[in-house]
Amino acid sequence: MKNKEHTRQVRDTVVKKFNTGFGYKKISQALNIPRSTVQAIILKWKEYQTTANLPRPGRPSKLSAHTRRRLIRDAAKRPMITLDELQRSTAEVGDSVHRTTISRILHKSGLYGRVARRKPFLKDIHKKCCLKFATSHLGDTPNMWKKVLWSDETKIELFGNNAKRYVWRKSNTAHHSEHTIPTVKHGGGSIMVWACFSSAGTGKMVKIDGKMDGAKYRTILEENLMESAKDLRLGRRFVFQQDNDPIHKAKSTMEWFKNKHIQVL
Repeated sequence: MKNKEHTRQVRDTVVKKFNTGFGYKKISQALNIPRSTVQAIILKWKEYQTTANLPRPGRPSKLSAHTRRRLIRDAAKRPMITLDELQRSTAEVGDSVHRTTISRILHKSGLYGRVARRKPFLKDIHKKCCLKFATSHLGDTPNMWKKVLWSDETKIELFGNNAKRYVWRKSNTAHHSEHTIPTVKHGGGSIMVWACFSSAGTGKMVKIDGKMDGAKYRTILEENLMESAKDLRLGRRFVFQQDNDPIHKAKSTMEWFKNKHIQVL
């Protein structure tokens, strides 16, 4: 193994003495360095015309190019695959490497381990409807949106599996469907609440006891909707938003909105 390399000043001195007629042996004795070192410095200077350090290839990779491509492909196709699984798959083809080596290869390709976002489960038809809704309101002014009172029901889990799940993904892809964990609004160990908000702040929040039906939904609106709009100073001509849940769109519920002169988004 080589000793610590000599400084640039020492190497320049070797070349300078060589150019003034000194031989390898005399240079070695004058600078107290091995003759083989003097020879190596001179040969390098003759070939590259410099005594500076040249770029070095470094230690050869333990993984073949094919295996590296396979790792990147597996992580891209299966974002939730773990480092342990990738390590076992490389061992199966005869390449045994540490987890940090695999992680470093994925980082170089732009893939990083990130916590998967939890997003509501959407079918293709839901996605198309959301896009249609968004494009239909592109021309709306900020003042229009300030008049909207948003609402929805949501589940708050009391017990259950809320563990984090990591995925391999590139920057700005957090909300791609393959990088998220779908959630649904049913299951045990939870409570349901109805709530509303606007750009001015939050309105009422109501705990829903038992199963939600049209009558219970109208009772919640009767007791909380107008009071929330008043607290948020939305005025009488505010717009109430609700999704297309069948309970929300029931004939009796829509009739209630009509009688109250409330515009529904």
